[in-house]
Amino acid sequence: MAPTRDFVISGLFCAEYNKSMLENVYDDIHTLFHGDHQNNQQTMPFQSDDCVTLMIKKECEYMCADDYLEKLKNGEFDLGEREQILDWICQVHSHFKFGPLCLYLSVNYLDRFLSVFELPEERAWTIQLLAIACVSIAAKLEEVEVPLSEDLQIEGTQFEFEASTIQRMELVVMKTLNWRMHAVTPFSFIDYFLKKIDGDQIASKSIMFKATNLIIGTLKGIDFLKFKPSEIAAAVAIYVVVKNKTGGIEDAISTLIQQVEKDKVNKCVDLIKESSLLSDFGASTLMVPPSPTGVWDVASSSDMSDDDSGPSSLDG
Repeated sequence: MAPTRDFVISGLFCAEYNKSMLENVYDDIHTLFHGDHQNNQQTMPFQSDDCVTLMIKKECEYMCADDYLEKLKNGEFDLGEREQILDWICQVHSHFKFGPLCLYLSVNYLDRFLSVFELPEERAWTIQLLAIACVSIAAKLEEVEVPLSEDLQIEGTQFEFEASTIQRMELVVMKTLNWRMHAVTPFSFIDYFLKKIDGDQIASKSIMFKATNLIIGTLKGIDFLKFKPSEIAAAVAIYVVVKNKTGGIEDAISTLIQQVEKDKVNKCVDLIKESSLLSDFGASTLMVPPSPTGVWDVASSSDMSDDDSGPSSLDG
């Protein structure tokens, strides 16, 4: 007789953490969600040169294990399974109108966890539970209005879990990722790089919108996993600025040469050009697409009009 799902869930948790270990981490949650993040923002000015330098030094700590991309490509982990769960994450993002950083963090947690943690053989429900936990953690970090973890199981969710099960999975995720949840992402750099490339001009809302869409669009393409967040941000900034200006990519990269590796950024720019991110779906808003496909379609729209030229920044 096959083991029950509850039995396998218990094994999933107990394989790494016993009950006493899980109980001991509850005190750390308040600090994670309310303490360190605020202190870091107060002591390190956002988008300063020193802040960017520090983030570049730390960004590798928030990337997947080195062999994760190879595992995806050689079939050790089903690409279709990853795509399916990313579509579910987008459905939740659309349903609750979460911001782009919350979406990015959710996928970042998912990929980082999968790159270092071997799931049980019954993968479908374990992946679903993992995705719920990742979205829940990201929402608690980045959103003002945070639904209950169990409410993230919107209509169409294949498996449903009790709140206590989701909470325990959140703890497993956070512990596995060494409590590094305030991840350095391309959004950490994009304001700075756009301003740097564009002659210290604050990016217009339309430029920021395009950059945000492209960054979100990189989530689904596994080849972007080989690039650091700063390299993705630099490539996106170069693409959206150079596309509308005289001068070339080389000139743009030269302004960032102290922050990023030229060859890697060039390769990332080329990948953006070659990928489906450049498809014109005629989308007009990032928020509340009607389907998970709509999220990726919106993320792929890079040909918005530049009517709105007001300054904007992505603080989230």
